Amino acid sequence: MRPWLLSALLGFTMLTAGCAKPPLTSSAAPRLALADEAKAPCALHTLPPQPTLADLEIGYVTRGAQIVACDAARRLAVETYEAQQALALAGSPAR
Repeated sequence: MRPWLLSALLGFTMLTAGCAKPPLTSSAAPRLALADEAKAPCALHTLPPQPTLADLEIGYVTRGAQIVACDAARRLAVETYEAQQALALAGSPAR
C-alpha cells in the first residue's frame, strides 16, 4: 500500500464529514401558556384578633375552600409542565 493513499483517504473522510450537516430541527421547544390561576400565590384566611366561634367556623370553611383551590392551581401547573415536557420530547430528534 502506498503511503500517500492512507493520507488521501483520511483527508477525504475528514472533508466529507466536515461538510455533513445535522438535520435541521427547531431548537425552541413548544411552549404552553400557564394559567394565571397557577401563577398566583395561594390566599389563606386569617382570623381576627379576637375571634368568636362564628369566626372560627367561617375560617375553617373558607380555608378549606382556599386549600382546594390552591391544590387545583398546583395540579394545573404540574399538568401544564408535564405536557410541555412531553411535547419537547416528542419534538426532539431521536438519538
